[in-house]
Amino acid sequence: MIKYRCFVSLIAVLAMTPVHGQATETSNPLSAGHPIDLSDAKISSGLKQALQVGAGNAVKLTGRPDGYFGNEAIKIVLPKSLGPFEKGLRAVGYGPKVDALILSMNRAAESAAPGAKKIFEDAILSMTFDDARKILSGGDTAATDYFKSKTTKQLTAAFRPVVKKTMDQNGVAQQYNQLVTQAQTIPFMKNQNLDITDYVVSQALNGLFYMLGREEQKIRTNPAAQTTSLLKQVFGR
Repeated sequence: MIKYRCFVSLIAVLAMTPVHGQATETSNPLSAGHPIDLSDAKISSGLKQALQVGAGNAVKLTGRPDGYFGNEAIKIVLPKSLGPFEKGLRAVGYGPKVDALILSMNRAAESAAPGAKKIFEDAILSMTFDDARKILSGGDTAATDYFKSKTTKQLTAAFRPVVKKTMDQNGVAQQYNQLVTQAQTIPFMKNQNLDITDYVVSQALNGLFYMLGREEQKIRTNPAAQTTSLLKQVFGR
């Protein structure tokens, strides 16, 4: 309940802070210790602003060189089903080729990530007050769950052509298909149905939502994200 009240207070601050400059403590009822009577419109508006910040940060963090490849938490690697075969390739000196393949898959995801910005913005604009209420009363990643339910289908459609184009340019599809063809000659690897494009798109979305969840948690709970003395006061209660 304390965390919930603090987050609602943050929403009030966001909704009432001018676009240019920071609100002063004397101009905000929080600083004077007065109770805050939030209207539905203020709660919705403030939450949308907070989500824009979180979503924007997640896209920036993933949609840049090494956004995926340089982040071990979301780095795209070969499917686990190819693990034994990958070890075999590395053992006989094909490690550099495997590494190049992995790098190219991550570069494809990094190229696609910026396309999520507009889709996230549309999802925020379409948010109802009922959606906002559920997000405010939900867990630390309730907003991320909202984005998943509203945008996964659109993101998949938007990411796929970008990922495919990037991988085609880098020869990833050919390299991967050769790898899979060889892997399927191994008895326990038969009947593997591996589509490189679908796999990279799926992993790219998983990584994007992971980063979005972390950004949401920062907005809700991390003192490092409290950039003004007023925010520190609110979350320090």
